[in-house]
Amino acid sequence: MTTVATTSTSGTTVDPTSAVQQAAQSIISGTTNSTMDVNSLVSALVNAKVAGQTDTLNNKKTADTTQLTAVGSLKSVLSLLQSSLSKLADGTTLSSFTATASGKGLTATAGKGAVAGSYGVNVTNIASAQSLTSGVFSTTDKLGSGTMTIKVGDKSSTITLDDSNNTLSGIASAINSASDNPGVTATIVTGTDGAHLVLRSASTGLANAINVDVAPDASSTGSPITKLAVKSSTTTTDVDPNDPNSTIEVPEHTIIDGANGWKQSTSGVDAHLTVAGTALSSASNTIKGSITGIDMTLTSDSVGTTQTLTIGQDVSGQKTAIDAFVTAYNNFISTAASLTSFDSTASSQGALLGDSMMNAIKNTISSTISKAIGSGTSKVNLASIGIALQPDGTLQTDEDALTDALTNNTGTVASLFNTTDGVAAQLNTSLTGYLATGGLIDTRTTALNADLKSIADQQTQLTSYTQQLTTQYNTQFTALNTLMSQMATQSNYLTQLFGGTNSAGAMATNAK
Repeated sequence: MTTVATTSTSGTTVDPTSAVQQAAQSIISGTTNSTMDVNSLVSALVNAKVAGQTDTLNNKKTADTTQLTAVGSLKSVLSLLQSSLSKLADGTTLSSFTATASGKGLTATAGKGAVAGSYGVNVTNIASAQSLTSGVFSTTDKLGSGTMTIKVGDKSSTITLDDSNNTLSGIASAINSASDNPGVTATIVTGTDGAHLVLRSASTGLANAINVDVAPDASSTGSPITKLAVKSSTTTTDVDPNDPNSTIEVPEHTIIDGANGWKQSTSGVDAHLTVAGTALSSASNTIKGSITGIDMTLTSDSVGTTQTLTIGQDVSGQKTAIDAFVTAYNNFISTAASLTSFDSTASSQGALLGDSMMNAIKNTISSTISKAIGSGTSKVNLASIGIALQPDGTLQTDEDALTDALTNNTGTVASLFNTTDGVAAQLNTSLTGYLATGGLIDTRTTALNADLKSIADQQTQLTSYTQQLTTQYNTQFTALNTLMSQMATQSNYLTQLFGGTNSAGAMATNAK
């Protein structure tokens, strides 16, 4: 058992062995002249009794906490490694493509299902949203009471107009704030002739034309409210700009009936284009599905042009993903080396040196990285694409060789990172097992936390025992001190009465 010196209330160091010796000598000699007070003596005795258990629990707590921190670091670096290779494991990265247009006004993104190829794209017109401007009104006049129903496509909203909102600005506000607004914005434009209500469809295309029906109250028949009604339809002809008496065929677009002073400032029209010679139309300027896996977006700069849309392997993105994987793997190797290090000169070691869990994880990952994928002459490994294994276990990338492999040896790359038993797929499977609930890391973490809780419970019990022991010793030594004091008093009395060594007491003097 460890002997622990304590400090008394006076600040002097108390050795428990010396304290016990002094107490014993005090009893043997029958005196109470010891310099050790009761509190210091009790503190020394109690600490001596519990010191061994205290040291054991503290050391175990420190060891568990250190291991728990190390396991947390390992889990973190493994999670980062898995994140870096997940898209390499499921084939997402190697099936990624880029889409590039040769002209202006056409952009595209490549997604799942895209394949390499080139397509001619000719844009006749882009889609636009219908915009209507009403006849002139006063900005302050009340226009009458009733209902106003606005329809856009197959959605509609009916607004009740009364003295609280039937000015032109009140109507615009009621349209914009309607909870069932069908997709139209309203504003007021004031010109030299007066105020106009401007309605604009929020969505492009023929299907999003605006229609307004007005139903005035009986008291408002013939009031200005009726002039808010407007009807839309479509046509495929326009007046020939070179001959007002003739018409020409144009892409189908919206027109209005022209009643009540309404004008169409912008017609609603679908986008029209050809892709690889195939005509198509779209209500939106973002066109999906015309080419498998490709989304195209048009702007006005593309109108009247014929340009080439090229779909190719996303070499830059693939290279970035592979480089990120190499960096994450090297980070794991560095962390593992730190956690398993040993320094004989400093007598220090990593928290997981010789740990079976750490060794199992490191060996599995290193083995997967170093082995070849495939069989016979078709075997490939990381070195096949310019990634070499170094003596310290890290990976080093020859960027030029990697770029060349991604550009010219796509089969080799695809084989190395195939989704069945490719290097990333195998690593991902192993990491999933290690990081899963109930896996190696979770099991170790749970065990360490349970042990720390047990240690905390034992420390609580030891503290309680220490307090009980202190109370017990204080009671016993206080009683002993009192008894010794009484004995000393009686001894002095008897000496005075009967005499002691080289002296005669009162009784002896009286006897003479």
